[in-house]
Amino acid sequence: MSYQSLHSSVLVLNSSLVAVDIASVKRAFCLLFKAVAQVVDVSDGSFEFHGFESWREVSEFKWENGLVDNDSEWVSTVSYEIEVPRVIRLLTYDKYPESHVSLNRRNLFARDEKTCQYCGCELPMSELSIDHVIPLSMGGKTTWENVVCACTECNKKKGSMTPQIAGMKLIRRPGEPLRNPQIKLKLRRKKYYSWKHFLNDAYWSVELQ
Repeated sequence: MSYQSLHSSVLVLNSSLVAVDIASVKRAFCLLFKAVAQVVDVSDGSFEFHGFESWREVSEFKWENGLVDNDSEWVSTVSYEIEVPRVIRLLTYDKYPESHVSLNRRNLFARDEKTCQYCGCELPMSELSIDHVIPLSMGGKTTWENVVCACTECNKKKGSMTPQIAGMKLIRRPGEPLRNPQIKLKLRRKKYYSWKHFLNDAYWSVELQ
């Protein structure tokens, strides 16, 4: 059980139970409180749906009867403790997610699995930089196909050259991911295992934004 919960993520489904987004815990609780979403509680392969008040009652029952799971996370309020949901569904939203994945630092590091694309070292995000395969000075663009994660040493070695000129080789060809690359990283953690019920082969064919 943990109270370091506001930094966790919640999988958001549309009304047809198709994954469409990843939300912060704060955003998820706002949607539940406004009654535009429900908690999807996964237990033994079956789903139960709860509104905010229902989920609060379930949380209180677990808390008072010692049914708190070691991997659960909780938010403490003035009058009660409430469990952080792992999955919610929007009650009226039935659209499918957009196919384009935003090119930003977080998504790029997730796509490359926090690994230098030249030497293969896995490092914390703070120790990685973004490298343009074809340098901007040589006409390169900031696109999924031309940016990769690189450690400081490799980035310094490559400088403003292409990999070929620098005598370096990419471990994989960069490209735009088909779905939100952060999900792949999060599924490694036990607390997000329930997401797998909605991310099987059928759901993987739907691109996430």
